[in-house]
Amino acid sequence: MANTMVIQQPKPFVQAITSNQWSSEICDCTKDMSSCCLAFWCFPCFACITAREAGECLCLPLLDGFGLIPPATMSLRVGIRQRYGIEGTMCNDCVYSFFCGPCTWCQMSREMKTRLQPVTLINPHAR
Repeated sequence: MANTMVIQQPKPFVQAITSNQWSSEICDCTKDMSSCCLAFWCFPCFACITAREAGECLCLPLLDGFGLIPPATMSLRVGIRQRYGIEGTMCNDCVYSFFCGPCTWCQMSREMKTRLQPVTLINPHAR
């Protein structure tokens, strides 16, 4: 009897998110219930935490209180779309930011967690 030797080992399957679409819809709060609950019960805290995780200033979401269209929500949504190559328009970003603010912040938080892209903060004044 001849013995057979396995030359190739099975390779691990790695799934990378490289889609040009959002990984979740705007109202998919059930995909991350803890974040959704935090956004519901303490939205300013959730928005500040999410902005910081995106590499932005912690107080950036507080600017949304000044003006009709929430500028911080819209700009962060546009930034996340550009960072991950997600298709969309500024018009859609404006509509979602104005009419569905908390859901928009939850979607951005889920997207960053799904993509797992670490943000490196660099201090230009450090020596």
